[in-house]
Amino acid sequence: MKLKNYRKYFTEQLLPLYDTAEAERFFIITLEELKGWNRSRLALNPDEEMTPDEVRQWDEVLQSLKGQKPIQYIFGKAWFYGLEFRVNENTLIPRPETEELVEWIISENINRQDITILDIGTGSGCIAVSLAKNLSDAKVFALDVSEKALEISRYNAQANGANVTFIKEDILRVKELPQQFDIIVSNPPYVRHLEKAEIKENVLQYEPHLALFVEDNDALLFYRTIAQLGKSGLKQSGMLYFEINQYLGNETVNMLAESHYKDIILKKDMFGNDRMVKAQL
Repeated sequence: MKLKNYRKYFTEQLLPLYDTAEAERFFIITLEELKGWNRSRLALNPDEEMTPDEVRQWDEVLQSLKGQKPIQYIFGKAWFYGLEFRVNENTLIPRPETEELVEWIISENINRQDITILDIGTGSGCIAVSLAKNLSDAKVFALDVSEKALEISRYNAQANGANVTFIKEDILRVKELPQQFDIIVSNPPYVRHLEKAEIKENVLQYEPHLALFVEDNDALLFYRTIAQLGKSGLKQSGMLYFEINQYLGNETVNMLAESHYKDIILKKDMFGNDRMVKAQL
């Protein structure tokens, strides 16, 4: 089969589930991963004949996509803040909104010397590794309850040449942080079960619920816990940075104010949703 004909078949098979642009994007990603070609080379060689083995490989990817498996899990990697990260079913797929949180931290701390940072609930390590790569004078620590997630984050740190110290702990059981930090950052579970109807099926089916969901009756559990630990775990004038539930911006701000944090800033993401909070001890 000619590549141009398979391209038509591939995208048409995905149209019931994905729009044309996304189906085409999946085709190009698969082309890069399986054949090592970019869009330009495809344009120059549309009549390239696919071998039976190539067709079989492409068909496997197509069936996974039709089953709504995220393409990042199919190929086991995702890009975040200009870096490549290994991902699997034990880690969330890094999101653009989280890149905005990382950019906020970097932009405000790029000129600081010898700062210490703790990333709580590190998952793939995308936040911790990106901060370590872009804040050269920072000592970065990353904590997670899942050993399987930590295996991935350790790999990602090594693969990207980032110096990060990893800690296996359940933050909900920690009585005191191991040292004081200048910055604590976290993107903890924040989706309430009542919001499941808003979550795409591929996320519900494949991404780790441990990293996604929190009980409806205590949606700020992780934020409140981290804020309390920050009372002794942050240095004087230390900062908290959170990614948050877009529906709970005011509630998160009020909780931090009641916990005696100051200079609290609620920030929107690129989509206009309340998504990030910063607070100073």
